[in-house]
Amino acid sequence: MQRKFLLICGILSSLLYVAMLIFVPMQYKGYSIVDQTISELSAIGAPTRPLWVPLGVLYTLLIAAFGWGVSQSANNNKYLRTAGILFVIYGIIGIGWVFAPMHSREALAAGAGNLSDTMHLVMGAVSNLFMMISMAFAAAAFGNAFKVYTIATILTLLTFGILTGMRAPDVNANRPTAFIGVLEMVMLGVFFLWTVVLAMMLLQRHRDLPTYAVR
Repeated sequence: MQRKFLLICGILSSLLYVAMLIFVPMQYKGYSIVDQTISELSAIGAPTRPLWVPLGVLYTLLIAAFGWGVSQSANNNKYLRTAGILFVIYGIIGIGWVFAPMHSREALAAGAGNLSDTMHLVMGAVSNLFMMISMAFAAAAFGNAFKVYTIATILTLLTFGILTGMRAPDVNANRPTAFIGVLEMVMLGVFFLWTVVLAMMLLQRHRDLPTYAVR
């Protein structure tokens, strides 16, 4: 039952973040979820920061719990165990977002950026790296269908991540960034869906995992 609850935390993490994206922007007058980055919801001075930060911490704790559940579901499968441990680390690293917020795009354009903004970018790179490596190890624990699905998800993350990164200078210069929010939501959406799929697979099959061959 404990393992089942931990795996369900993966589904809850995705549902929580989707709810955050729907309801939190409503508290930020003038904010556009379509044309602004999600990080601007937790930017220094943003009216939504006090709400977004605790919810974001809860999300990372749910992901870490899910990772522990994945690890506990591995039995003798070394790839799945490694994936679970990496997800735990990914979740713990996520707490660092609290201490590395970006400034608003207006402040950045005025030259107010500092080490916090640099660390925000570093956090993004490190988090995404752990995310994709975790996914790769999880894929190695299952059959070809899940491998192909995971590769497609990772390629989507990389593609839309690059497209988003190319717009970063426009954010810093406070220039229009049409659809940058959509690009980020696609990235998050495919990862959330992948997390739910993995959780459901393990919830359904965890009794059979000991029969999987260690690769």
